[in-house]
Amino acid sequence: MSQHDILVLYYTRSGATRDLARFIAEGIESVPGVNARLRTVPAISAVSEATEAPVPTDGAPYAELSDLQECIGLALGSPTRFGNMAAPMKYFWDSSTSEWLAGALIGKPACVFTSAGSMHGGQESTLLTMMIPLLHHGMMILGLPYSEADLMTTKSGGSPYGVTHHAHSHGNESISPEEQRLAKAQGKRLAETALLLPMNKNKGILRAS
Repeated sequence: MSQHDILVLYYTRSGATRDLARFIAEGIESVPGVNARLRTVPAISAVSEATEAPVPTDGAPYAELSDLQECIGLALGSPTRFGNMAAPMKYFWDSSTSEWLAGALIGKPACVFTSAGSMHGGQESTLLTMMIPLLHHGMMILGLPYSEADLMTTKSGGSPYGVTHHAHSHGNESISPEEQRLAKAQGKRLAETALLLPMNKNKGILRAS
């Protein structure tokens, strides 16, 4: 796999977080020399049995811990669950001790994104709690600056902590134009930052000016 990859890792139930991830991937791939590696995580069960097939029937493949080692940056997304990330995503990070011990993510940039059914359904607390394991891994967290005009005017999703989506109670509201622009801006900012880091300059990733 290319060393130019940025991992876009998400969990979704209704598809809203997946759709937001795809717009972030568009922003990432608008930067020459960078690819978006879309990955998801399987659902988990309260009992000791498999709840998902080993390979998804459609959509992005399941993430492996090697994806963390190979990426030069990370966009992490989950729907809101009582102001926190969903259990399948937390389970993935709880299983990443070997990567933490190896320092696989130290110094790499990251951003977070989420979706919720109500306008004030815990999006910002979800974004903040998703940052915590990334900080433990030594990652550098990027938000969205207010130079993105949509942050001041959006009537749907958007936060300086990361892009959000208001999916409404039915869970299948389309990503709004403001949310699309913010997601693409966040992905582009992540990719541009990853290319500027000394660790990636030394690998010959930085584009010639």
